[in-house]
Amino acid sequence: MKLITAIIQPDRLDHVREALIQADITRITVSRVTGHGRQEDIDIYRGQKIAPNLIPKIRIDIAVNNEFVDITVDTIINAASHGSGEIGDGKIFIAPLEECIRIRTRERGGKAI
Repeated sequence: MKLITAIIQPDRLDHVREALIQADITRITVSRVTGHGRQEDIDIYRGQKIAPNLIPKIRIDIAVNNEFVDITVDTIINAASHGSGEIGDGKIFIAPLEECIRIRTRERGGKAI
């Protein structure tokens, strides 16, 4: 099991969500977050360096069984990028998921996802 976390631009959320549904990946968690990455510009104002503003982003968390990792990642990449890709399109993180428990039925592991 893996936990896939994608940070994308807000205007791509509907595209990513629809693409995931088409790929039969329907269990997702979406959060509104702020941050900045490579697209940051440090400005100088009156001789002082000013840190860049935090930019609104969307965080998508998806717990998947191992056989769905590549499908999920490819779907997100294709739906989240602007054309051939631009700075700020986002990032995807894949982390091992040690355990998943469905509270209602107490199922564990891949069945709970």
